[in-house]
Amino acid sequence: MAIETVHDVEFGAELAPFAPDTSLASTGAFADAVGWGGGGRFKDHAAARAEGLPGALVPGIMAMGFLSSMIHRWSGSAHIETIDTVFRAPLLADEACTLSAVVTDIDTDTGLVEIDLSVKNAAQENRVFGTARVRLPTG
Repeated sequence: MAIETVHDVEFGAELAPFAPDTSLASTGAFADAVGWGGGGRFKDHAAARAEGLPGALVPGIMAMGFLSSMIHRWSGSAHIETIDTVFRAPLLADEACTLSAVVTDIDTDTGLVEIDLSVKNAAQENRVFGTARVRLPTG
């Protein structure tokens, strides 16, 4: 069912899981696009390890972009007011991850919906979690 207004939202509903492209090519291109392309921490596992990291990283703002994309796939009429995230552990490039979310609060009068967010790696370890506040049309 398409989510067009707040009245289409069900408490506890899960958004469709999303598996983004976390390849080195993708993280490197993103780093270049935002002006972070000079170092290897997003482009090269060996260079990232030389900096003391476990491998090349998925930039945090890229992960937040993935979460935003998942929300907009769920509802094209959603206006994301805030996304508050906690990065518990590095999200590594070339490592499969799955984004998931569940509706945890709905205010039908104002159109405000709260969604709990999660990014897990292939081992099902929660790497990033948070909450989004999304406004949907009320009518």
